[in-house]
Amino acid sequence: MNIAVTIEPINLKNPEFYINRDLSLLEFNKRVLAQAINETVPLLERLNYLCISSANLDEFFEVRVASIIEMAAVAPKAVGLDGLNPREQLEKISLHAQQLVAEQYQVLNEVLIPKLAEENIRFIRRSDWTEAQHKWLSRYFNEELLPILTPVGLDSAHPFPRILNKSLNFIISLTGKDAFGRNSGRAVLQAPRALPRVIQLPANEMLGGEHDFVFLSSIIHAFVSELFNGMTVKSCYQFRVTRNSDFYVDDDAIDDLLLAVQGELAMRNYGDEVRLEVDAACPDETVSFLLDRFEMTRERLFLINGPVNLNRIQDINTLVDRPDLKFAPFKPSIPPQLARNNDIFAAIKRHDILLHHPFESFSPVVEFIRQAAVAPDVLAIKQTLYRAGANSPIVAALIKAARAGKEVTVVIELRARFDEKANIDLAAKLQEAAVHVVYGVVGYKTHAKMCLVLKREDKELRNYVHLGTGNYHTRTAELYTDYGLFSCDKDLGEDVRRVFAQLTSLGKVTKLHKLLQSPFTLHKGILEKIEREISHAKAGKPAKIIIKVNSLVEEQAIQALYRASQAGVDVKLMVRGVCCLRPNIVGVSENIEVRSIIGRFLEHARIYAFANDGNQEVYASSADLMNRNMFRRVEVCFPIESKRLSNRILHDLDLYLKDNSQAWVLQADGNYLPYIQAENKPLIRAQTHILQELQA
Repeated sequence: MNIAVTIEPINLKNPEFYINRDLSLLEFNKRVLAQAINETVPLLERLNYLCISSANLDEFFEVRVASIIEMAAVAPKAVGLDGLNPREQLEKISLHAQQLVAEQYQVLNEVLIPKLAEENIRFIRRSDWTEAQHKWLSRYFNEELLPILTPVGLDSAHPFPRILNKSLNFIISLTGKDAFGRNSGRAVLQAPRALPRVIQLPANEMLGGEHDFVFLSSIIHAFVSELFNGMTVKSCYQFRVTRNSDFYVDDDAIDDLLLAVQGELAMRNYGDEVRLEVDAACPDETVSFLLDRFEMTRERLFLINGPVNLNRIQDINTLVDRPDLKFAPFKPSIPPQLARNNDIFAAIKRHDILLHHPFESFSPVVEFIRQAAVAPDVLAIKQTLYRAGANSPIVAALIKAARAGKEVTVVIELRARFDEKANIDLAAKLQEAAVHVVYGVVGYKTHAKMCLVLKREDKELRNYVHLGTGNYHTRTAELYTDYGLFSCDKDLGEDVRRVFAQLTSLGKVTKLHKLLQSPFTLHKGILEKIEREISHAKAGKPAKIIIKVNSLVEEQAIQALYRASQAGVDVKLMVRGVCCLRPNIVGVSENIEVRSIIGRFLEHARIYAFANDGNQEVYASSADLMNRNMFRRVEVCFPIESKRLSNRILHDLDLYLKDNSQAWVLQADGNYLPYIQAENKPLIRAQTHILQELQA
């Protein structure tokens, strides 16, 4: 007698199958910090990585931790994919963040400062100042610092001041009475943001090294008594407060998005306190005093063994001219079809052109808009701007086009985090030049990277487009890896025109020929392509998915990838930062490999590639696999239809998958291990390899 055995399907919503997104983000910062002790990286670049890890951690507390604290207050029982409630998340974050901060200062004090000293780049401690240095610094304090420093003595008329977000401050203990007979015992001093945090000593006056530096905090510590005439300074300790810097704009109550964002910006520097950093030598009584004033618990207290504003040491990179301690400079290449053709539109008309930044220059993108601005047969230019940077040549070209009488429309995202003020100013500048400025769609950030040029040719109108995975920002194009596509394909151009029409006219969703667009078709389209690979695998056909993104968080996409793994699809994921998917779970994700590349350039391109039973499909996008990108942003995902160009992207992806120098591999427990190079195998560093190929 045969007895049927029923195998229960695995519950893919099991919290054990998911990594907490915030702990994953802290893991990313550990990988960045690891570059600071990587001896194959030039020394000043190692210092730079330390500063980047610190700046990243600042933003992590300003945005992510702040939102979890708010969640703990309004929905304490809410749980995420990983089953953790807000209080449990905060406890785990505190544990991991404390460990990361301790490692940062250990790297600074025990590794980088001694290594820099060996290269005659010295941070001079107060205890080591020579008589000449002390004299010069005393004069510097009295002439440059004292006139603009404003200590606040604490008493009933001078309550504890509102401390600016991430500013350098000092808590000072005093004895004696001031000119009015007051004796509060304590004062607070805030260092103005305009002041440099590291001061270079003049070598000729000091008879010292060319690159001798003193921390601003050391100078204030040494001469703070000058600010309190007739009183005695018992102690002085630095501290810094991080505040909630994410702001909320009620989409249902907005009449004017510009005014709403301007109103919130004014409060950004004074949001709720989320972290307190204090000099580790500070007495516990004073630490408790500060915690009480900021109404914070000790789990959000960080005792610091060094300057509390660690990321400001990054200034050293520009102050020290030592090319031998930095990455070797290179000149980005220009694709041959553009290098030998002055008319960029003629080159695009011949065939699609792919750019891979920063290995290839961003200048053709600028030139595309510059030529459009002056060409008499160009009628209109439409552009999205999320982050543009100061003195942008693209903005200058758009203004020139508008002044030349062309129809210029720019969709500016006012809520690009930490660039809101710059974008408000940019909007005003463009409007002064008669550019049509649109602020996108209320409730949906416009994150898509698109430029459309409408040109009259032979009595017909032709759309030329540029679509990218990164911002129209000339500076970040030198630091971030991104792809950009030039095309005059009729259907693609019509799709871009329709998306712009949506953004400016608030019209209904229209069917697109080739683009996938969030919040409408992108999420569904990617899931359908994953399901198609699953069907191929079940039919015994080769099936493979390669996805390269910055973050992988969205639940349905993760579950679809789990199903793909269970069906035998070969899944290769390159996730630079946050990854909530857990690989190598028996019966769930054995066929999934997740790696993260941390190198000279910030990996930023988003690529979705599907084997499709031999009819390979490759898409590039501005969108990560996150809920916000899929459902709360306007994004586009564009196909790379040229076989030559799609093969080139697949070749790049293959190099990243073979990287045995800068790759980190995600383990089932959520930790990352550096990829171990096998003996007798050639060293493959994908970014370097791509750079060499394109330069050749």
